[in-house]
Amino acid sequence: MNLCKYRCNYVFTKTIKTIQLLTPSISITQIKYVLALEKTGSFSKAADMCFVTQSTLSTMIRKMEDQIDLKIFDRKSKPISLTQEGQMIIHRFKLISLEYENLIELIQDTKEEFHGTFKIGIIPTLAPFLLPLFLNEMVSKHPNINFSIDEITTNDIISRIKDREMDIGILSLPINDNELKEKELFLEDFLIYDANAPANSKKKYKIKDIDINRLWLLEESHCLSNQIENICHLRKKREMNSNLVYNSGSILSLIEFVNMNKGITLLPRLATLSKNIINNKFIYKMEDPPPVRKIGIIMHPNFSKKKLLTMIETEINNAVKPILKISKKVRVINPF
Repeated sequence: MNLCKYRCNYVFTKTIKTIQLLTPSISITQIKYVLALEKTGSFSKAADMCFVTQSTLSTMIRKMEDQIDLKIFDRKSKPISLTQEGQMIIHRFKLISLEYENLIELIQDTKEEFHGTFKIGIIPTLAPFLLPLFLNEMVSKHPNINFSIDEITTNDIISRIKDREMDIGILSLPINDNELKEKELFLEDFLIYDANAPANSKKKYKIKDIDINRLWLLEESHCLSNQIENICHLRKKREMNSNLVYNSGSILSLIEFVNMNKGITLLPRLATLSKNIINNKFIYKMEDPPPVRKIGIIMHPNFSKKKLLTMIETEINNAVKPILKISKKVRVINPF
């Protein structure tokens, strides 16, 4: 019993001494250098990422390795890789770096001193139509913030937010991922765009009215395409008699091909604001209750820029409110 107690006290004392030894030896800057090198596998690329010289970065990492008496990197491998010991501690370094950034963000948020970089991901079926409505004005209001916008798919947004490489994502909800938080922004209704419709005909389209053999869709990886399939249940019904199959990843390209081929497609309302390629007389509402997609924001549970998020929500909602007037009874179409 006494031997066990002695061993426990010995282990505890050694652990405390180790922590006391390590705490003053490792700076957050050194941790960021290590993470940059782990990510790039190159001293030159890591130095560029950290805005320091290669010799400074290399010296600081080497100094830390000497202080903790562990080799984090195998410098003989190409690209440079983690040692077995490095693999054991790199996850903790990532957590420490994230918590440090969260602390800084919380302090800024509390003091309402917004600066730094704010990374936003937005899906391609929304970016060209939503961003012009609010982005320039928002950027001009906050000159101390560097807004970094990536137009990427839903899956890429989810992956980057989970890896803490992105602050928020603007996309179609629900995602139904327990590792992320969701916040609804607005509902956007779908409209029919029929480039072969009679002029000035303002009937409301029913699903059965859609000529599925003239229907053009985005490529299947886009959640908007999944939503349209969900509306019409079209995949099994379509007869592919044409010798042209065009998988578009862009709504703007899709509209061009619909115009050229007298085709038909479904568009979210904001996309119909593109007056240079949209002919208003070809736009039709759908039967009640209208199908809509739910647009919102996703973020990591530890996201801390709450006031900045509220500001972005306000900017977006103020921009779309005069455009999107949705009836109370709607049919929400999920993205997946």
